[in-house]
Amino acid sequence: MAAAEFERNQPTPFDLGLVLETRVNPSATQRRAATLGKRRSIKKDWQAAWLLRAITCIDLTTLAGDDTPGNVRRLAAKARQPVRQDTLDALGVGDQRITVAAVCVYHARVADAVAALEGSGIPVAAVSTGFPAGQSPYRTRIAEIGDSVEAGAREIDIVISREHVLTGNWQALYDEVCEMRHACGDAHMKTILATGELGPLWNVAMASKVCMMAGADFIKTSTGKESVNATLEVGLTMTRTIREHYERTGYRVGFKPAGGIRTAKQALDWLVLMKEELGDDWLSPALFRLGASSLLTDIERQLSHHVTGHYAAEHHMPMG
Repeated sequence: MAAAEFERNQPTPFDLGLVLETRVNPSATQRRAATLGKRRSIKKDWQAAWLLRAITCIDLTTLAGDDTPGNVRRLAAKARQPVRQDTLDALGVGDQRITVAAVCVYHARVADAVAALEGSGIPVAAVSTGFPAGQSPYRTRIAEIGDSVEAGAREIDIVISREHVLTGNWQALYDEVCEMRHACGDAHMKTILATGELGPLWNVAMASKVCMMAGADFIKTSTGKESVNATLEVGLTMTRTIREHYERTGYRVGFKPAGGIRTAKQALDWLVLMKEELGDDWLSPALFRLGASSLLTDIERQLSHHVTGHYAAEHHMPMG
């Protein structure tokens, strides 16, 4: 389902009362999260179909200090053709155009990624605003958004100032995200909460609410650089605030878990969470993304196993 079929989330007035009334039961959240991977048994052709859907929701990512134009071009090639053609043919979907959702890079590599993806329709997402710590000067963080959009990024993954959450300065967080949303213009904004650094789950829920009030198109768990990244407990907390926001405003906000998602089984768990908590509308790249770098390799291995009955050597399906 294309993003254009949903009205983009719009900023709404800041409501401190709505933020402060937030309640989260950590024990109940943990118990519910522990059942997600056990409630549905997804096997055989159904599993292959779910894994193909997962591929279309991946933000294929490289955020390393040694990134070069060459490895970005290789990543873009993998984004265009994420699964071997013979595997797709054997699955009966060889005639369908299956690509990842986006390619995510640092600002310095945006132009390289845009050039490598030309004509593919795959957007480039740029991490911005002093990623990952968000500690660079504020005016520099805002300017970086504009620079990435000018370079061709159609999606911007921004990081919030964790200080605002940890000190309870919700108005400052709202104002910051509003300004970042304005700087993004037509580019969609994914707001990274860095949940591993926010403390208890109710802080995560309150930060999620504020960012959605400020007009975030997506809320995202992590930068992938924290010691604790995407967990199902955090995902459950954030998706429930998304559902509440939709029921209150009519605006759909997307969700992106990122960091530590490396296996096909983990991807299935996240898809189950989205289906059960938010419904089928959120099972599309318009409203769900998986931030990952190594996940695609394992998914491709599982699809190959489904077709052939054995696991292929990794060199038969290189990442990029």
